Amino acid sequence: MKSYFLPLAKASLILVYLVIVAGAAVRMTGSGMGCPDWPKCFGYYIPPTDIEVIQWHPNHTFEKGQMIIHDNSLWKAKETFTTDATYNQEHWEKYTRHDYAEFNAKHTWTEYVNRLCGALAGVFCLAMAIASFGYWKERKGLVLSSWLVVFLMGFQAWLGATVVYSVLNPLKITIHMVMALVIVALIIAIIKNAKCGTEIKKYNGQFRTLTTVALILTLIQVVLGTQVREFIDEQVNAGIGNEHLWLNDPTIQFYIHRSFSFVVLILNIYLFYLNRHLALGFNKMKWVMVLLLLEILTGVLMAYMHFPFGSQAAHLVIASILFGVQFQLILEAKKCYYSGKSTDD
Repeated sequence: MKSYFLPLAKASLILVYLVIVAGAAVRMTGSGMGCPDWPKCFGYYIPPTDIEVIQWHPNHTFEKGQMIIHDNSLWKAKETFTTDATYNQEHWEKYTRHDYAEFNAKHTWTEYVNRLCGALAGVFCLAMAIASFGYWKERKGLVLSSWLVVFLMGFQAWLGATVVYSVLNPLKITIHMVMALVIVALIIAIIKNAKCGTEIKKYNGQFRTLTTVALILTLIQVVLGTQVREFIDEQVNAGIGNEHLWLNDPTIQFYIHRSFSFVVLILNIYLFYLNRHLALGFNKMKWVMVLLLLEILTGVLMAYMHFPFGSQAAHLVIASILFGVQFQLILEAKKCYYSGKSTDD
């Protein structure tokens, strides 16, 4: 099973990132409530493509749990039955998780694809955990970490359900996003631990410490950015359809998020200089700088060019990739990779 472990771990990491991309698309299109229930979608394993499917019709068979929108509310079939010529309330129970009762085929299928990506990522994480038993005798920590990923994927799915039940509560969305990054970090650590000793880097205490600080700052930026995004959602929900007006009166989080980006940039420029000056050999610092500049660029586009299409999703995805690369840097900077005399003398 060992031979399958690393390929499955790498595939799991890619798929978790795919879920983040799909989630960004959900946020960008406002499709978070495209499926008002969980894990099914309007009570279907394959969601409807037309509102007619979730409306009451005479002489139509509904299976237990399938939903309709009736009187601006969601109703769930109590059992499998065929409708009569007139609507009979006795066959239905009102859905009480929330009072959201709208259908938009585009939103429904965007959210459904997001859930499919999550399910696929979960399957690969489970396969990775099963394959990890090949390391049980010599590296039990690797096995336990792999099964922790499976547990966290299940927890993440539950968080997704609570986000839907809360009708996109901002705090729960933020926790959902942070948990995705925790899973990314854990899988990266698993991959690195499985390959420990195959890379040689110079150890420098200052570089290691500052990369950790840079990662924390990136995580803070992600949280602040999620809060700014929630403010934008509130503007849209308030009926402000003109994107030119969304940031006319922003919250304090927007200003902190914008100003904080300069701190992040300066710190990473110094890390880039330190890596070059001391010849530490961390080539990923180049990727950090590229990703950071792209992140700032998409932020500028949103703030000053009024949210061009795709900029919000790109901003989130780039931040997630940046987080992953920075976390890899921290792992590479560990003494596990030390060879020769330390440079922090």
